[in-house]
Amino acid sequence: MKLNHQVLLTTFLCTLVVMSGVHAGPLTYVPTNPDFGGNPNNAPGLLASAQATNKHTASSGSSYFNQTPLEQFNQTLEQTVLSQLASAATTKLLGPNGQLVPGTFSTSAFSITVVDEGNGKLMITTVDKKTSASTTFEVSK
Repeated sequence: MKLNHQVLLTTFLCTLVVMSGVHAGPLTYVPTNPDFGGNPNNAPGLLASAQATNKHTASSGSSYFNQTPLEQFNQTLEQTVLSQLASAATTKLLGPNGQLVPGTFSTSAFSITVVDEGNGKLMITTVDKKTSASTTFEVSK
């Protein structure tokens, strides 16, 4: 019994001696990114890491902002005409209740066909008359 008390007392004293040298300080946040107050020497490493994980590639097409004002105007004009064409086609393809009506709508450049598949879905196919390129998608009734 006396031995157990001596072991406990010795362990307690050793713990006090070890703990007397340990002092806790306040926790402080130090940012890593130099843009938010971190060390400027971190910038090259952060940039290299970002470039290594970047999966985006530059598009091969010309950007709207890399075009001349005339090219920008023509692109905007083309988008406006296509938008009006889509609006006109939509009004022709919609019934009085706002639902798509099966049938075909044709313009000088496009042919739009709406087919009722019978399972509550409509198949819409748009065909470019010049190139014969087509796009098809389904919508629910």
